Amino acid sequence: MKKTILLLSLVFALFISCKNSSKVDSFIRVGVFDGHGGAQTCVWETVEAIKIDKEMIVLTITTSDIAAGCLDTLDAIIIPGGGGSRQFLNLGYENQQRIKSFIASGKGAVGICAGAYLFSNTPGYASIAINGAQAIDIEHDNRGHGVAKFTLTEQGKTIFPELASRDTNYVVYYEGPVFVDAPDSISFETIAIMQSDVHEEGGAPSNTTNNKPFFIGNNFGKGRVFSTIAHPEATPGMRWLIPRMVRWTINKEFVQYSQNAVRPTLFEKEILFTKDMLSLEADCYKKFLYGTSAEKIEALNWLEQSVSWDAKRWVQGLLYDSSAEVRSRAAQYIANSEFSHYLPDLKSASQNETNADAKKVMDDALEFLHGI
Repeated sequence: MKKTILLLSLVFALFISCKNSSKVDSFIRVGVFDGHGGAQTCVWETVEAIKIDKEMIVLTITTSDIAAGCLDTLDAIIIPGGGGSRQFLNLGYENQQRIKSFIASGKGAVGICAGAYLFSNTPGYASIAINGAQAIDIEHDNRGHGVAKFTLTEQGKTIFPELASRDTNYVVYYEGPVFVDAPDSISFETIAIMQSDVHEEGGAPSNTTNNKPFFIGNNFGKGRVFSTIAHPEATPGMRWLIPRMVRWTINKEFVQYSQNAVRPTLFEKEILFTKDMLSLEADCYKKFLYGTSAEKIEALNWLEQSVSWDAKRWVQGLLYDSSAEVRSRAAQYIANSEFSHYLPDLKSASQNETNADAKKVMDDALEFLHGI
């Protein structure tokens, strides 16, 4: 245990020294759970979202890290999207209790989608009962996805004042829980309300997701828990919501983020995937594999316009395509979609690029992402 804590402390101290600061405590230390059940892209995007806040340090942590005492080095923990029941099993009872004790001692926790499921008190579902919510209609949890609309409550406007003047906002949603009050002693406050009716897939009933909690927050002992049924970390222009949530959980002063990061006007309409759109999305991936340069660019255009969830798994390799036009469009896609996890690939592609026009596009993409 001591070895793990010492190692994490040294990593944090090295980061601080690189920032020319002698005060480790002035930085907010965030651990993103990277265990079985967490979707890899959700982990990547959560880590990248935290980096938007220049006063935060982020590391991924595993079950063995938690068991070895790594929570002693953290201010907040995030459970990202994926599968909440698998995360429950991966953590095990003792690590679940360690997380509860960590929050109750005055620390923070953010649950994203599956993480929010895990935090709930849901009969028939593996959950740890720390956010006061119960998920309903869990038999249709594969109800669909897309860019969903939500409205802020008055409390939400104080946490996200950058959105307070907007009647409706938009964030990527992917089969998140439908919450109601759980029959327990924990009370939560609704911070945002879901306005989209998502039921295209899985035989889900209509009029179930709309008018339900979208963001909720609650006290747990001396600490706080924030739960989001959706994926701000996967939404261009809205990823900054994640570090803001962390700040709320640990009662830290809110800070402003860059103009490159805060772009709520990118989305002004709901985009919910239909079965026809899922078929078109699959065709796009075939074009990546076997299509002409023009077909690949056409596919990238459609995927970006539709805010495809799965495209992030495919687009990175197009930075090394045989066509300079495709390489340029892939760089634009990565920047526009804020896939900052691919910054190393984008940097390498730019360094290797021999086409002047393509290199200019890549350098512009790098500059934008570094400015977030």
